[in-house]
Amino acid sequence: MEILPILTTLSRHKTAALLIVLEIALSCAIICNAVFIIRNRIAELQLSSGVANDELVYLATSSLLPDVNMDALRKQDLQALAAIPGVQAVSSVNQIPYGGNIWSSDVRLEASQTRPSATAAIYMDDGRMQQTFALRIAQGRGFNPDEYIDNSSFDPNQVSTGIPAVILGRSLAQTLFPGQDAVGKQLYVWGEKQPPSPVVGVIEDLLAPGEAGTFANRYHSMMFPIRVSNGAYAIRTTPDQREAVLKAAIDALHATDPNRLIEQQGTLEQMRADFHQRDRSVIWLLLAVSAALLAVTAFGVLGLASFWVQQRTKQIGIRRALGATRGNILRYFQVENFMLSSAGIVLGLLLAYGLNLLLMHYYELPRLPLAYLPVAALLLWLLGQLAVLGPARRAASIPPAVATRSA
Repeated sequence: MEILPILTTLSRHKTAALLIVLEIALSCAIICNAVFIIRNRIAELQLSSGVANDELVYLATSSLLPDVNMDALRKQDLQALAAIPGVQAVSSVNQIPYGGNIWSSDVRLEASQTRPSATAAIYMDDGRMQQTFALRIAQGRGFNPDEYIDNSSFDPNQVSTGIPAVILGRSLAQTLFPGQDAVGKQLYVWGEKQPPSPVVGVIEDLLAPGEAGTFANRYHSMMFPIRVSNGAYAIRTTPDQREAVLKAAIDALHATDPNRLIEQQGTLEQMRADFHQRDRSVIWLLLAVSAALLAVTAFGVLGLASFWVQQRTKQIGIRRALGATRGNILRYFQVENFMLSSAGIVLGLLLAYGLNLLLMHYYELPRLPLAYLPVAALLLWLLGQLAVLGPARRAASIPPAVATRSA
């Protein structure tokens, strides 16, 4: 088919053609990034926490009394919580996956490093966390009893004996020591004045708290043998006993300290649902926006094609009278739409890349994979061809005599 006649016809309708090109370009740019964001959000929803989600309850408390011995209160609390029927394990914790607290530390392999090798979440193990969270040691060992220290007696900003031992998550171990066994290596963590700490074990991946972007890798986490006394507890029980254990735990904590405030309570499963609520909202919003853009684009192409068929009735009739077949007329409108769609898609791909750069800068979104661009192009080409098919078939079915008289 001759392209020149199509270009000549489009040159007479510059405004309408330009609007369709811009509409397709904007749809392409927005949909590419929307689908990319949706995929990232879905990936977040599918991340495993590395702990027994359906068996854990969490309590965060504080005391109204100013001179409470928190270390002594922690011991009383753990004893009271462990005595509750149905409790399998209980641990005092500094943070928990899907929680609001974020404890972290830079990790250096050499004391002279100016830039850290990684930044990781710190989980403080009081000696019970492995059993409470249902963590599995993949390499090495757990902490020995003589390695535990109280957080109240340790200041990371002061020169001390350092962290006695460190257990790394598998992903963090692979990042720091690719292709090597991390057990036996030494790290500099939690304070520039601290001496190196030995890596004694590696656990299966444990999700770091915080949203995507808080850490370079969501599984960059490590454990220290430090007992914290901040009034936060993780309790492991069976799924069917969680609500009863949670209620009994609140009563037990009030019994050990009547002046206690319960700042946060709930099952880890509910905390996970609340944590991902924004992800689900973003997914549905972007799906609705994408569907609306595709619909608007399709109706725009359909409306313009229908208008042009009506405007070109005489031209179509003359071509039919000169021997043009229905297939010729159909292909004419399809090629015309393909050319407009191609121009819009090329512009849209450039806009998609530019929009992704803005999102990377302001929202720490990863770079848009190139594979999304041809997929979006094929989708919009197909959408354009389907939208123009109806008007093109109507144009091809116009008898030459009727078309000529309609002039």
